[in-house]
Amino acid sequence: QVQLVESGGGLVQPGGSLRLSCVASTSFSFSGYSVAWYRQATGKQRDLVASITSGGTTNYTNSVKGRFTISTDNAKNTVYLQMNSLKPEDTAAYYCNARRHLFGSVWSDFWGRGTQVTVSS
Repeated sequence: QVQLVESGGGLVQPGGSLRLSCVASTSFSFSGYSVAWYRQATGKQRDLVASITSGGTTNYTNSVKGRFTISTDNAKNTVYLQMNSLKPEDTAAYYCNARRHLFGSVWSDFWGRGTQVTVSS
């Protein structure tokens, strides 16, 4: 069974940094998958934060451009989200997602259970 496990969340002051990690189970490889980080604040919908395609193309939501960086380490089967200059509005549970189109309307889609990020003084 595929597992994605996020870590690296915590409490940080405004202006601080955190690096989130998403590690895949040993039976799974990110190769061929687009991987993304989503976040969900309390009482709000889950939104895309950043994504990276299997070809390395990255995309960021406007509010994190220039502050967050998504990257992958295929040797470690890990995806990272480096978050700098954190703001209170970045407070949310952050989720890792891996997705790949298989055929027709069928997609392979996996989620982690999330890691909490709280930005507060």
